[in-house]
Amino acid sequence: MDSDKNKGPKSSVTTAKAARAQYYLLFAVFVIATCGLIYELIAGTLASYLLGDSVMQFSTIIGVYLFSMGIGSWLSKYLDGDLLKWFIRIEILVGWIGGISAPLLFTVFEFVTSFRVVLYAMVSLTGILVGLEIPLLMRILQNKVEFKDLVSRVFTFDYIGALLASIIFPLVLVPYLGLIRTTLFFGVINISVAALLLYKFKETARYRKYYYGYVLVSISILLIGMVFAEKIQKFSETLAYQDTIIYSESTPYQRIVITKNNRELRLYLNGNLQFSSADEYRYHEALIHPAAQYFTEPVSVLVLGGGDGLAVRELLKYKNVRDITLVDLDPAMTRLFTQNRLLSQLNDQSLKDKKVHVINEDAFVWLKTKAMKSYQLIVVDFPDPSNYSIGKLYSNVFYKELYKVLDTNGLAVVQSTSPFIARKSFWCINHTLASVGFTVIPYHAYIPSFGEWGYAMVSKGRQLLHAQLPDSLKFIDNSSLSTLMRFPPDMGEIHTDINKLNNQVLVHYFENEWSPYVH
Repeated sequence: MDSDKNKGPKSSVTTAKAARAQYYLLFAVFVIATCGLIYELIAGTLASYLLGDSVMQFSTIIGVYLFSMGIGSWLSKYLDGDLLKWFIRIEILVGWIGGISAPLLFTVFEFVTSFRVVLYAMVSLTGILVGLEIPLLMRILQNKVEFKDLVSRVFTFDYIGALLASIIFPLVLVPYLGLIRTTLFFGVINISVAALLLYKFKETARYRKYYYGYVLVSISILLIGMVFAEKIQKFSETLAYQDTIIYSESTPYQRIVITKNNRELRLYLNGNLQFSSADEYRYHEALIHPAAQYFTEPVSVLVLGGGDGLAVRELLKYKNVRDITLVDLDPAMTRLFTQNRLLSQLNDQSLKDKKVHVINEDAFVWLKTKAMKSYQLIVVDFPDPSNYSIGKLYSNVFYKELYKVLDTNGLAVVQSTSPFIARKSFWCINHTLASVGFTVIPYHAYIPSFGEWGYAMVSKGRQLLHAQLPDSLKFIDNSSLSTLMRFPPDMGEIHTDINKLNNQVLVHYFENEWSPYVH
């Protein structure tokens, strides 16, 4: 009886310790899932930034990462002996590889000729290591939890961690930490889990001090990297851009970089040149004045995109412009071009004008749900259709909404990429506009920074009977207008499919035509 009584408390203590050990390991599963998906998302985002914002980048990154996890899971069967020790080693290694991935890839981008080899090697190595971890943890837990509970608990914590990562990545990590600081931070988290298991499991006592040294050094280096993350980012960008970077910012939507030399300012979004101050007036005069000149009556204007305020600057040259509604997704862009002295000088303080009302929303959603009136003039100045999220803004569904808010006697103009480099893309935009009922007048202009650039002026059949250009223009005049409408044979119309939401054929055209010009 006495011996049985003595077993009771010991048994309960043992059970409590086993329960604690189980939850420490399940917490490790949660961290592994969160960190692993973060590394995967960062690799896809970084590839899009550096190689072109394309669905191809995310698709291949996800495929390679998941395949590598499968390899890691298969290799885990060859790890024997002290499984907890193996897990701690791998966790430290994952923290290192995942933690340095973004700073390393940003830095080597300009030095290696086969960047994709380095990128997929990093993705593969990270995937293999993460793939090793879950099977190892399940083998460690197999004597502590019934099999049915083991599987359900491990995968529950795994999926919860993945959900958390997918939510905080776009909402918190990219806008507030940036890609480099995020990878370093989650590297610290991975290694901290290794430290926690070293501390909580008594069987690690014989090698605990040895691995504490690795943990301390690793965390210290990654934390130092976090402190200097912005300098690492700027160093990598100085390698990518020829001119001095005077401003850079990561927003929830894009990476904004402004460079300056003795001659010009340049704006880059996700590494793609948007304008040069040396010749942007050519682009914006060609965008605005062929359509705006036809109005003598008071007009309400809608500008979709164009957060730099340069199109608005040109519109304000017309006294009959009554009001301008500017809808641009990124508040950081409109704020920058309102508050920065150099940039607000470039747009002549246009975004501060009392006629201008700025709305920071998705143009697709706003046009479909919140556009409350019709407009006599609409300017569509979106980035090129390099991915599906932008490609939807060139679709027949979007243009149907545009048709609804354009006044019966109104005009709209759409920037339409290069008819020389991206001939199919240009005519696809024109054909898609025509498919929803617009009368389309394509035209083009030469912009030194970009080459031949295309536009589409559309109406519901308005007769263009009057033209009156402002006196202050540097590029467009009455004699040059007619030449903009003429297309030589190498830019002439060709057959294309219509860009629809369910096929996004324009994105495929664009990628194929511009891919030879991507770094």
